[in-house]
Amino acid sequence: MPVTDITTNSDERSIAVTCDFAAPVDRIWDFWTDPRQLERWFGPPGYPLTVTSHDLRDGGRVTYYMTSPEGEKFGGYWDVTSVEPTSRLAYVDGFADAEGNPAEGMPAGDTVVEFTEHDGGTRVSSTTVYGSADDLQKVLDMGMEEGLTQAVGQLDEALRADAA
Repeated sequence: MPVTDITTNSDERSIAVTCDFAAPVDRIWDFWTDPRQLERWFGPPGYPLTVTSHDLRDGGRVTYYMTSPEGEKFGGYWDVTSVEPTSRLAYVDGFADAEGNPAEGMPAGDTVVEFTEHDGGTRVSSTTVYGSADDLQKVLDMGMEEGLTQAVGQLDEALRADAA
């Protein structure tokens, strides 16, 4: 399993995830930055992702939704604050309504994802900081830790499929 650590800190209102992959940095970068690659893994198993807009540049927005096995759609967005190709992404990560707009009353977090060479592969370190400890707890209660672990596991499966 590529997730090597998940740490939550209610004082800092954060969740930090470290993942290691047996693939070069540029390949792992593609899984975050190419909308079709993102659809292959982002979201827990059984909830396929559809990217509806993809403007991955400083000031851009990425919108998407996940579809439950029952057909219910759950939207999300990234408001992109910084893109440093193959090394760093920063964005506000939030829940979206049916039109892709930020959903009222739902948490949003400032996320920084860093990509570095590590042991012949890639280490991805992602930290999301929420506006309050209550917002952090809300996403944890929604299953964020398990969902992250399962989603990243799908990325590892996609790498194996590509190598076959």
